[in-house]
Amino acid sequence: MSDEKDSLARSLCWNCQSEVGGEYFCDHCIKIQPAPPDEDYFQRLGLPRHLTIDLQDLERRFHELSRKIHPDLFQRRTDKEKAISLQNSAILNTAYRTLRDPILRAEYLINLEEGAVKDISAKAPPDLLEEILELQEALETFKPLRKSSTEKGVELKKTLMAERDRLAARKGILEKELFGLFQEWDRFQDQRPVHADGPQERRRSLLGRMKDLLSARAYLRTVLEDLDEGLRDSL
Repeated sequence: MSDEKDSLARSLCWNCQSEVGGEYFCDHCIKIQPAPPDEDYFQRLGLPRHLTIDLQDLERRFHELSRKIHPDLFQRRTDKEKAISLQNSAILNTAYRTLRDPILRAEYLINLEEGAVKDISAKAPPDLLEEILELQEALETFKPLRKSSTEKGVELKKTLMAERDRLAARKGILEKELFGLFQEWDRFQDQRPVHADGPQERRRSLLGRMKDLLSARAYLRTVLEDLDEGLRDSL
């Protein structure tokens, strides 16, 4: 954590102009400081840029930091301190919500590593594309029949429910593979030398594989949500 904070740009305390870095409070005047603009969510919670996180440790860190900067503690302070507390608390809350969710955590890390700001787009797994298109057609055929008990409606519902279960299982397989890459990424982070060509290729490969899995998972999630909506309240 100290190495990560030392890498942050130094700045001056807004109150006494003493030098501060990644600290929450100025060492000299003890005034609360704005979060450094180049500090990421992992740094904010004192964590390495890993994808496998101890959630109990994360929660402990969050509550420990929250108790120091919560806006309720600054109700009798200046407007400047109140504003900084609100901003820092909002950043901390967002960091915690992002890092506690494994999918949001992975997407956030990929954006950090690649300098991207857009969401990872959903893309159908190539081997399922034709099948999913046929499934979507079957769902559209079923929608006007879902309130009826016709033989065609019953058969379509059985087919759609079976396909839904199969796609849900496929989504689970993708997530298992993704979480396996989390462990590979963490080992890579712990072992890679800086500015070495080989490790940089490994880094790009891991990030690319994670993006592909996240993209396919997002697509399957949308398809499953559409199926659930189409099957809801059917007879």
